[in-house]
Amino acid sequence: MTKNVDAYLAAVEDPAKRRALQDLRAMIKRAAPDAEEVITYGMPGFRQGRVLVSYSAFKNHCSFFPMSDHIWDLVAEDPNAEQTSKGTIQFQPDRPLSEKLVTGIVAARLAENAAADAKKRK
Repeated sequence: MTKNVDAYLAAVEDPAKRRALQDLRAMIKRAAPDAEEVITYGMPGFRQGRVLVSYSAFKNHCSFFPMSDHIWDLVAEDPNAEQTSKGTIQFQPDRPLSEKLVTGIVAARLAENAAADAKKRK
């Protein structure tokens, strides 16, 4: 699937957005080294058992999708996290999200997925 993610990123026309997404991708990989890269909902993302997070470029911003409603306290701490709506954190390529935020969200998602899997096994 990495080829598909590479192709997605190569197709991002704006070099600043492409670079911001490549940097975000690297942060996610560091936070979840065992996660598999996937294309989910037409966007690059990561899965470890279940989908963890995804990201994308849009006309006026980049977006990070935490796939959870339980991470918003972490988002409030990052000044570069601009408009947020249910499930979306938008940011400008010249003002990327902090590694602390991305790592915190990925850790929270890993914990959520593990808890959901444990509950399902019961």
